[in-house]
Amino acid sequence: MSHLSITEQAAIDNVQLTDAERQPCEVWTRVMGYHRPVSSFNVGKQGEHHERQFFAESVCGR
Repeated sequence: MSHLSITEQAAIDNVQLTDAERQPCEVWTRVMGYHRPVSSFNVGKQGEHHERQFFAESVCGR
């Protein structure tokens, strides 16, 4: 459920950014009990991170 009106949501959905307006997003993950940016991982660990598979709890049976 959104707290935005239909008009506000439509305006957000229609926003188009150029590549010059975009900025990189830093991804952090939990490693051994603390959080680290994925960019600080070595090549092998970054590869493992990209191979991770996520699940949707709603799809899993109870």
